Amino acid sequence: MKVSVVVPVYNEERLIAGCLRALFSQIEPANEVILVDNNCTDRSMKIAKKFPVRIVKEKRQGISYARNAGFDAAKYEIIARVDADVKVTRNWCRQVRKSFTKPSVSAVAGTVDFPQALGKLGTNVVLDFFKLMQLGKGTLFGLNMAIRRSMWQKVRSRVIMDNRLVHEDMDLAVWVWKAGGRVVYNKNLVVVSSARRIWGNPRSFFIEYPTRAWRTIFLKRSAFLK
Repeated sequence: MKVSVVVPVYNEERLIAGCLRALFSQIEPANEVILVDNNCTDRSMKIAKKFPVRIVKEKRQGISYARNAGFDAAKYEIIARVDADVKVTRNWCRQVRKSFTKPSVSAVAGTVDFPQALGKLGTNVVLDFFKLMQLGKGTLFGLNMAIRRSMWQKVRSRVIMDNRLVHEDMDLAVWVWKAGGRVVYNKNLVVVSSARRIWGNPRSFFIEYPTRAWRTIFLKRSAFLK
């Protein structure tokens, strides 16, 4: 089972090397790694070119545009995504492949370890809570997820591009369900993240992120009931 990995990047010169070293140190490596240059003005791409990556440029600013550009460029049936400030664990790509052994699985969300803050517990609780709020339907977590390319092609024209309205990963999950797909969790699919989202911008992490999550849930409530 071949895997494309997509990493959206905007000015990540401090962390991108660690992300890529981890991706290229897998027990079972990915078949390609795509970096989406979302208008970087620092040394991110210069550092990235030291690794065997494919670079795609996306001039429209924003995570949804960057994600779409990377997913559209992916060659292989499984498209995995991580953020540039995470490090995947050594068996991460193996777990991506294991997640899709059942043909009924359309997309998978992994968990995130914040070693300087919540560990994995906080993420697992949040994912379980969202699943409960969404009446048993799993959601996606952009830091650590994967989707079948065939499913992405079904839903790509339907996703909401305005990140002020929704979380782009949760919105994607809803369209997967609407297309008859299934979203699952694999808590053995683990990435380790810096705690910069928590300590660097606590207002964003504790207020903006939850607000957008609630907005996504209630905006999409009719989809959860069908």
